[in-house]
Amino acid sequence: MTAAIPAVEGVHPGKLSTLDRWLPLWIGLAMVGGIALGHFIPGVSRLLESMEIGGISIPIALGLLVMMYPVLAKVRYDKVAAVTGDKRLLASSLVLNWVVGPAVMFGLAWTFLPDLPEYRTGLIIVGLARCIAMVVIWNDLACGDREAAAVLVAINSVFQVFAFSLLGYFYLTVLPGWLGWDTQGLDASIGTIALNVLIFLGIPLAAGFASRAIGERVKGREWYEERFIPRISPWALYGLLFTIVLLFALQGEQVVANPWDVARIALPLLCYFAVMWGVGMLTGRALGLGYARTTTLAFTAAGNNFELAIAVAIGTFGATSGEALAGVVGPLIEVPVLVGLVYVTLWLRPRLFPKEAARQPDPAAPAQSR
Repeated sequence: MTAAIPAVEGVHPGKLSTLDRWLPLWIGLAMVGGIALGHFIPGVSRLLESMEIGGISIPIALGLLVMMYPVLAKVRYDKVAAVTGDKRLLASSLVLNWVVGPAVMFGLAWTFLPDLPEYRTGLIIVGLARCIAMVVIWNDLACGDREAAAVLVAINSVFQVFAFSLLGYFYLTVLPGWLGWDTQGLDASIGTIALNVLIFLGIPLAAGFASRAIGERVKGREWYEERFIPRISPWALYGLLFTIVLLFALQGEQVVANPWDVARIALPLLCYFAVMWGVGMLTGRALGLGYARTTTLAFTAAGNNFELAIAVAIGTFGATSGEALAGVVGPLIEVPVLVGLVYVTLWLRPRLFPKEAARQPDPAAPAQSR
């Protein structure tokens, strides 16, 4: 977790900011600090819980908006049309996100937690909530295709509004019933899901689009790319670290009080993230999508919308339920695992895509995207 980020073409590690070079360390410290804050100062978690509107934590929402805005402000929206024309990318993303992902989580949850129905249900809910927030950060760090990520996240958002409740009913009630297993209901209104999508995607997407449109019109593209973007880029990581601290502060007491339960929930999550990322990488390479879009496909398939999963679990089963604990363990595992997979992805670039590596001898690094 403390290995420095590799050099970028034309940029030497010594000239990178401390935040860029030691990102995994800061993320680890943010996680530990958040857990310690929530465990040793219980009033902090109660304060954060009191600052909710419609089940959405205002401080966490602000952190996510700050995190996502710089990345979405970097998107070249004039290239989005070219992304939507890539039917292989769109079709494979839909299949991985809405067919493979929920099925894999369902199988892992029942395999690892057959005797713990609350945790099992919580994991299945996590598997149904496709990523629309932090995936833009992981994709950017791994030098994926920003425009493709924006399109896939938007598509996931639309599908999420209409498919989440239906898939929840299928995987928690219908399919277990067919197999003779325990069944569980799920109460997730379309309004709740739509509100989640609007806040965590709609607002930063609109702000990012407006920034580019206005900035380029008033100052020109050169100023926007070379002056404005470098100024706002660090805020993506500030927002990420702030959000991580708050998330883990909210659940610090539960994590410390239930270490064995957390470990049992963590194991299927580890398998899930690794399997979905691996399937995404292999699918993209087999389809000839190239490194950037293969990376985007892999991370959009592996990530999950833990904000929605936690909101639904708390709204349906209660804040102290096992389902809610399973939801909050999601980011506990997702953050370090996907950061690690960023490094694995960059390491694999010259090995899986040697022709692209030959054209760009120095491997791209997370700092390049910032």
